[in-house]
Amino acid sequence: MTSSSELQQRIEKLKQSMMGKNIAGALLVQRADLFYFSGTGQNAHLFIPTEGEPVLIVKKSLIRAGQESALDKIIPFQGWDDLARLIADTLPPGSKIGLELDVLPAKLYFRYQELLKDYNLTDISAIVRLIRSVKSAYELDLIGEAAKMSRSLFEHAGKIIREGVTEIELAGRLEMQARLLGHQGAVRMRSFNQEIHYGHVMAGENASVVSFFDGPTGGPGVNPSYPQGAGTRKIKRGEPILVDLVSIFGGYMIDQTRIFSIGEPALHLQEAYRQALQIKYDLIKAGRPGTTGGYLFKKAENTAARAGLANHFMGYTEKVHFVGHGVGIELDEMPIIGRGVEQKLVEGMVFALEPKFIFPGEGTVGIEDTFVVEKEGLRQLTLSDDRLNII
Repeated sequence: MTSSSELQQRIEKLKQSMMGKNIAGALLVQRADLFYFSGTGQNAHLFIPTEGEPVLIVKKSLIRAGQESALDKIIPFQGWDDLARLIADTLPPGSKIGLELDVLPAKLYFRYQELLKDYNLTDISAIVRLIRSVKSAYELDLIGEAAKMSRSLFEHAGKIIREGVTEIELAGRLEMQARLLGHQGAVRMRSFNQEIHYGHVMAGENASVVSFFDGPTGGPGVNPSYPQGAGTRKIKRGEPILVDLVSIFGGYMIDQTRIFSIGEPALHLQEAYRQALQIKYDLIKAGRPGTTGGYLFKKAENTAARAGLANHFMGYTEKVHFVGHGVGIELDEMPIIGRGVEQKLVEGMVFALEPKFIFPGEGTVGIEDTFVVEKEGLRQLTLSDDRLNII
């Protein structure tokens, strides 16, 4: 359970940011934001005025919200008119109210627009995401536990990978093991129409198949309705096996990728793996508070180009223009380590670096680890070693 003091620190940061933007209150409904600011993921509205205490208005389940949240004021949702009256009793007409407009469905926005017609509705999502990007000691402890889960999961992968096993069978056995280790069974993503299950487990040419997923790898999946991830192809000797899995403890994620192979893969793939490691080491040295995501991405691109691998870096026919992404309650948090990103790293930010090289018809090689920004630079949170895992 998230403590009262932890929640109050988060809420106070939000209040201070809102006051700087002349926003009188926030109305939050997205589940990840609700969990962050209230400690529960139940179906609710969280109303946070800049002056006064927050109110959690719960539609379902009120009983569980009371058990899970350390907030003082938790009341039942009794209709839209009651919600409007609660806000009217707290804020004067003409006040600004912040909504999560990056994720709020248009139909729900129109309802709020009618319900709160005496108020000025504004977007508060950037403020919320920036606050959430900087992790507390409590959050880092949870991510550390997720790292232990991840290490155990990848050790298990090395024990069960066999020639002739299908990708989907390997993925299923890893997912079962993750659940046995306490994985919550779902990976949250904020971006519209982006989704992922546990991660990507693909081998050989299937790991070079592109998809809608906003990442360097995609995979064929098992049908066009969910066109990503493991397929039914059997794993072969001497090909790179991509294991990219998200482990979660207490709602907090860690993202990790390692490459396995039954026997040694081709020499040019081994060299590309070494270059991925070099990018990782270069960015560890360069990353510190004040460094921009754009600077780090350019540095990664330059290393790939010097190695003659620019065409394969972070995609082949359809590239992504980032090499890192924030992680926490969601997989696509801030900061972004990507082309042209001017946001500077701040102490406490947590993000995954995933330098990868894609070879059409052959597969993907690379590595992914999760880091926290500290005063002196980046500290790795994932616990597995960097070796190419030859079975």
